[in-house]
Amino acid sequence: MVKLKRAYDERGDDDGTRVLVDRVWPRGVTKERAAVDWWAKGLAPSEELRKWFGHDPRRFEEFAERYRAELDGNPDLERLRRLAREGEVTLVFGAKDREHNQAVVLRELLEG
Repeated sequence: MVKLKRAYDERGDDDGTRVLVDRVWPRGVTKERAAVDWWAKGLAPSEELRKWFGHDPRRFEEFAERYRAELDGNPDLERLRRLAREGEVTLVFGAKDREHNQAVVLRELLEG
């Protein structure tokens, strides 16, 4: 099972392996509070794509398509898939919008 949590949410006992999927560390969050096991910068959208998207929900479908293309052949994605097969994984992200962000797209890839 793959869960999603904002970096500002409390760690849960059932989070399993926590993977931060942002290129930039979440503002105001200490490493202790984030409690991530792996900061997977390589899984984050490119700077260009992130800026283009700008967390505009109207652009989410195209963002997801472009982001999946960026992830094609990414070795970090295969590592994440292995972790998800082995146990619980929580994808940690900094975005305010819980429904339109890269973690949502990653979970769909892992579960699909």
